[in-house]
Amino acid sequence: MGTSYLSYDEVYTPYRRVLVTGATGLLGRAVYKEFKNNDWDALGCGYNRARPCFLKCNLLDEDAVRGVIQGFQPHVIVHCAAERRPDVVERHTEAAMNLNVHACSTLAKEADGIFLIYISTDYVFDGRNPPYGENDAPNPLNLYGKSKLEGEREILRHCPGAAVLRVPILFGEVEKVEESAVTVLWDRVQEGAESCTIDHCQQRFPTYTNDVARVCQNMAERALQDPSLRGIFHYSAKEQMTKYEMACAIADAFNLPSSHLIPMTEQPAGAGAQRPQNAQLECSRLELLGLSAEPTPFKTAIRGSLWPFQHDKRWRQTVFH
Repeated sequence: MGTSYLSYDEVYTPYRRVLVTGATGLLGRAVYKEFKNNDWDALGCGYNRARPCFLKCNLLDEDAVRGVIQGFQPHVIVHCAAERRPDVVERHTEAAMNLNVHACSTLAKEADGIFLIYISTDYVFDGRNPPYGENDAPNPLNLYGKSKLEGEREILRHCPGAAVLRVPILFGEVEKVEESAVTVLWDRVQEGAESCTIDHCQQRFPTYTNDVARVCQNMAERALQDPSLRGIFHYSAKEQMTKYEMACAIADAFNLPSSHLIPMTEQPAGAGAQRPQNAQLECSRLELLGLSAEPTPFKTAIRGSLWPFQHDKRWRQTVFH
C-alpha cells in the first residue's frame, strides 16, 4: 500500500487565536467581527462597556492583563483600546495618559512571542507638510497626538516585533451617532430647517472601520507566515474632505438637503485641542506588501453606518437600490 502524507500546514497549522482590546469600541467591534468572520478564535475585552460576549479587563492592572494573555495564549493581539477624543484628553489628561501610554507598556511587556498590532493616529503629525510617510518625523500638536506617539514608543520599546498601524479619522457602524466625529454630523444634516456652520478648514480622510479591520486581519495572517513583519504602517481612505464636505456628502447619500449647512473657513477662538491642518498619510508600504484594503467609497460606507438612525426605515429601499 502507498503511504499518504499530510502536508506540513495540515499537521501543524495552529487554531489561530486573536485578542482584541477595546472590543466594545467603534474600531474594536469591527476588528473583532472581521477576525471572527475569517475563522479566528477571537477574544474581545473591554472595560466600561464590557458585556456578556466580551471579557471585562482593566488594562492598567498588570496581573489582570497577564492572566488574560496566559489563559488565552493568543497568536495575535490587536490593541484598539484608547481615549481617542482630543478634547477629552485635554480635560482628563491623567486618565487618558494611563490608557494611551501605560496600558501600551503593560500589554507590550506581556506580548513576548505574540504579534502585536497597535492602532495609532495621523495626529502624531503637525499637518504642515503632507503627505506623511512612516519614516517622517512626528510632531504632534495636541496631547492626544503626544499620548499616542508615546504609546507607539512604549509598544516598540518593549515589543520590537510589534506593528504600529496609524489611521486617520474613523467612522463605521456606530451604537450612537456621537461615537464618531464623522457620524455626529448626522444631527446637523437632519436639522434641515435651521442653518448651522461646520468646519471647512481642516482637511480629513474619513476612513471606514471595516476597511481598517480588513488590514489588521491581513497583517495578522501575514505575520503568522512571516515573523519579519514589524514596524510602522499607514492606512487611510483616499477621499479628502473637510467636515463641511463630509456633511454635504452625507446629505447627498441620504437624498437630504444641504443648503442649511454653512462652511466655516476660520477656526473660532477656544475651539478645543489644536488639530493638524492636513495630516494625510502616505500608505505605500502596506500596498507594496499586498496588505492594504481597497477603501470603501465614503457614500457607500456612510449609508451602511447611518441608515439605522433614519426616522423612516422604508427610505433604505430607495437609496440602496
